[in-house]
Amino acid sequence: MASCPECDAEIEVDEFDVDKGDQLSCPECGSSLEVTSLSPIELELAPEDEDEEDEDLEDDDLEDDEDGDAEGDEDEDEEDGDWDE
Repeated sequence: MASCPECDAEIEVDEFDVDKGDQLSCPECGSSLEVTSLSPIELELAPEDEDEEDEDLEDDDLEDDEDGDAEGDEDEDEEDGDWDE
């Protein structure tokens, strides 16, 4: 049995089903956790993935444009009529 470092909930983890470095989520608070030790099983908050943060920032940039198109998109060519068909 392990406990969530965020909310202290008891989490039943079978040591034969996990490896060190595996990630799981707390059923109580939903925090992303990483297995840091197998004997005894210890859990820590999982580090946030930088790639996911970058994607979130890009998504925010898309939402900022009023007409729904991100600035610098190639949609401007469509409006100019520079299409070669």
